[in-house]
Amino acid sequence: MKIGLVLSGGGMRGVAHIGVIRALEEHGIIPTHIAGSSVGAIVGALYAYGYDWEDILNFFRTIQIFELKKYAINKPGIIDTEKFYSAFKQYLKEDDFSVLKKQLFITATNVLNGELTVFNTGELIKPVLASAAFPGIFAPVSIKDSYYVDGGVLNNFPVDQLNDVCDVIIGVYVNGFDTVVIDDLKHSHNVIERVFKLKTVREDIKKFETCDVLIYPKELNKYGTFDKKYLDDIYKIGYDSANKELAKKQILDKILT
Repeated sequence: MKIGLVLSGGGMRGVAHIGVIRALEEHGIIPTHIAGSSVGAIVGALYAYGYDWEDILNFFRTIQIFELKKYAINKPGIIDTEKFYSAFKQYLKEDDFSVLKKQLFITATNVLNGELTVFNTGELIKPVLASAAFPGIFAPVSIKDSYYVDGGVLNNFPVDQLNDVCDVIIGVYVNGFDTVVIDDLKHSHNVIERVFKLKTVREDIKKFETCDVLIYPKELNKYGTFDKKYLDDIYKIGYDSANKELAKKQILDKILT
């Protein structure tokens, strides 16, 4: 059976994906195909490469996002996304989709022609970086003759990439939102994040019904996109939410039969 795992974007809330992966494997559910956008592309690439949930969680604990040496110079962004290449290369030592143990599809947005690109062959790290390059914060990533930013701009929940190739699709969505007050929007990046989220969530909700299993932990809504302080809490929410959903007998019957 071909089991697809779709991992949405959502910044640091995407650490919940790692908890879901642990829960799935503890229930004997091993995805064969993965589609991811933004942080979902990062988690998906590490998982498809062969890392277990503990290794992936450690990656997020150790990687530094906002540090001086990564600031962009003469590039349209605060952070130079390509300066993360060496950190990713320590984990993805063979920089090519062909070495992956699972089929992987990564979405990124071509910022020059405005079209969605889905990467699943060739070099691996740059497409992953591009998919996670949040506009206005991270500079676009150069791949061949074009430049790419966050896949979430055009496809934050790429269920459509697996609809025709998998028997069962498990969707993990970590990008919801609650109503806020103006005092919650203290900085420019808070406003950018809010507007970006409002657009993507309304588009993504339409895809929920195409998932055989949907794991959507709304408790994550209170956490910020770039907030690393609560990684363990976010991971546990993902783990607990997946276990709660998988406890439903009909869900396991659908996946494992």
